[in-house]
Amino acid sequence: MNILTIPLRNTRRKWVKTLLLLVVFTLGVTSIVSLNYVSSVVGGSLEKKLSAYGANILIMPKSEKLTVSYGGFALGDMALGVHDLNEADVADKVAHIGLRERISVVAPKLVAMAKAGDTAVGVVGVRFDREKILKGYWAVDGAYPTTDDGVLAGSKAAASLGLAPGSELILNGTPVRVAGVLKPTGSDDDSVLFAGMDFAQAHFGQPGHVSFVEVAALCAGCPIEEIVGELRTALPGTDIQALQSIVKQRMYSVDFVKRLILTVSLVILFIACCMVGVTMLASVNERIKEIGLMRSLGFSRGGVFAIFCFEAVLIGLVAGAAGYAGGYALSLKVLALLDMAKDATLSFNPAHMALTGLFIVAVSVLSAFIPAWKAASVEPSEALIAL
Repeated sequence: MNILTIPLRNTRRKWVKTLLLLVVFTLGVTSIVSLNYVSSVVGGSLEKKLSAYGANILIMPKSEKLTVSYGGFALGDMALGVHDLNEADVADKVAHIGLRERISVVAPKLVAMAKAGDTAVGVVGVRFDREKILKGYWAVDGAYPTTDDGVLAGSKAAASLGLAPGSELILNGTPVRVAGVLKPTGSDDDSVLFAGMDFAQAHFGQPGHVSFVEVAALCAGCPIEEIVGELRTALPGTDIQALQSIVKQRMYSVDFVKRLILTVSLVILFIACCMVGVTMLASVNERIKEIGLMRSLGFSRGGVFAIFCFEAVLIGLVAGAAGYAGGYALSLKVLALLDMAKDATLSFNPAHMALTGLFIVAVSVLSAFIPAWKAASVEPSEALIAL
């Protein structure tokens, strides 16, 4: 009989209590592992969905302003060195930055003024396939333009010009058809007309040129400043700005989910630790006589302490391995119920399983530290008197 066989014998002798403790601890580990997997997928999915509510990075031409005054009268600011961006060049350089996988969508814009009869109106050239991704909150009466001569009218612009889906309109002498009217958004989108980029470049600008580019970046995997830094390196002749308020709002939503999951996991882990501590403490109280006899037979305090710690190690190893496997399987089921399984890239990782097992062993030993210390403090005389 030694410090290795005694714990094994005790677990066999009190197998019901040991099994219940293992079940409780394993369920706790399963919950924590599954919550961790699910939160990682849900967090990524949430951020991708939030990217449909506008850009968080603007790429604009670099310009300088000169304030003009004469005779004490301010004549206003004059822009110097303003030039359009080359759409293909910007798209190519954005696609080759190191953090390109963090870019959700790149949406170029060409802004121009046009005359609709006697009324001046703003026209914005866009790529509708990208704009629909960037602005998933858009709702349209009618349809999105599918032809070069089709436009989408903002709600205020449509009311001012008397437009409805199917209306005809003359822009700078060019006839166009209103394919749809954008429902009110409460933004600048309500006051302009949206046209296909090729049509806008051909009639209001230069082929291949755009006024600015909006970028929706996923910033949970890295700080937004890193993405902006790489864009500035790739596009040195431009002014790149991060819309920090939008970034912070999105990150708050993603971080809230992660903090909530972390809090729930810590509560579950604390409850499991309490179960281990209470069970081990009850075991010490039940085995006072046995501990006293072992001390009388020559077992040191360290030996008795090691016996109870080894029992905790056995419980932690089994609960960690079984809990990780159960958590992985449970996370797949939960993601399937949430209809997110197709977006998940989860894989069973033996290294993660080993780390989980070691962590749970450490937690189990820490939970059993006080009961083990109490067992090691039992004097042989106390046990002999109890006999």
